[in-house]
Amino acid sequence: MTDFSNIEYLKTGNQKQIQAYETLKQNKVMEVLSEFDPILAGTIPINIDIENSDLDIICYWENKTEFVSRVSSLFENKTDFKIQETIIDQHESVVANFKIDDFEIEIFGQNIPTKNQNAYKHMVIQNEILESKGENFRLEIIKLKQNGYKTEPAFGELLGLKINPYLELLEYKL
Repeated sequence: MTDFSNIEYLKTGNQKQIQAYETLKQNKVMEVLSEFDPILAGTIPINIDIENSDLDIICYWENKTEFVSRVSSLFENKTDFKIQETIIDQHESVVANFKIDDFEIEIFGQNIPTKNQNAYKHMVIQNEILESKGENFRLEIIKLKQNGYKTEPAFGELLGLKINPYLELLEYKL
């Protein structure tokens, strides 16, 4: 099983994964966020990204004001930087977006340890499903995403999850 808590696995991946690794390393993105236990989540780590997929970095903060201030001071000089506070699943969340090289980057922070956040749990479950169902399934997910589906609804469509794929995926058993 892949250790997603360290981006080293990207070095041996596909072209986009190698490119993501180099961008994150050269810009020391994970290092400067290290106090917030950052994990790269989303579609690029599990090889179901499409052309405009971004790099989603989830973080754990204990002090929201400090996190906002730190992320702002680190990245406000990057192209198209913006940061906002919002509520997601009843949790205070901070979302920052900007561009580095060819990548859009989203930093997502909650007062929940990163491995307990839904983005991480979804990615691990999706990775297990992809490994068990094989290449054709992976390609079908990508096709749905290219046709406008978000990731979890695409899995929901192929797995027959009917009501709320975001919640149902968390309960999914192989």
